Amino acid sequence: MAKKIKKLNIGVSGDKGSFSEEAGILYSAGLGAGAKILYLIDMEGVLSALNSGVINLGIFPVVNSRGGLVHPAFKAMGKYRFNMIDEIWLDVKQCLISKRSIKKADIKGIASHSQSLAQCERYLQKNFPGVKLIEWEDTAKAARDLKEGKLKNDIAVIAPARCADIYGLKILEANIQDAHPNLTTFIVVKK
Repeated sequence: MAKKIKKLNIGVSGDKGSFSEEAGILYSAGLGAGAKILYLIDMEGVLSALNSGVINLGIFPVVNSRGGLVHPAFKAMGKYRFNMIDEIWLDVKQCLISKRSIKKADIKGIASHSQSLAQCERYLQKNFPGVKLIEWEDTAKAARDLKEGKLKNDIAVIAPARCADIYGLKILEANIQDAHPNLTTFIVVKK
């Protein structure tokens, strides 16, 4: 009797709507295999799940053309054994997203992953001088947390455009990243 192939589980270092999810969907489509995406929020979560056998493959960002090395990735990579099997390049387009009732003038803070804040540094200095920048563990998680009230209403987030639809928010401005293209390299890893 032939051995049954179990479903492919891909762990991504982000929440629903993240750039890591986009990389996971693209990679799965390229394999021609239906994969279940598990949202593990950060690189440590991806590599821990890979190590324990919860996922078959992990996907997370390691470098961006503007923001440089994704330091949390390298910190997590130092703790686990894995094999890199592929890479994915995405042109990351950042958006300023808020609650529907908020205007740009109402914004008192902007939350996002440190990489996204770095990728939008000149935009933020020009358009929001003096506004508090808040580092969050993931761009899409920041959007979800804004929707769920874990961030105040006068906080905007920098996240993928898809997050506005998923979390019932609005895009105040699209393509706010400083570099065009804004390339991020994601790696695909297995145990």
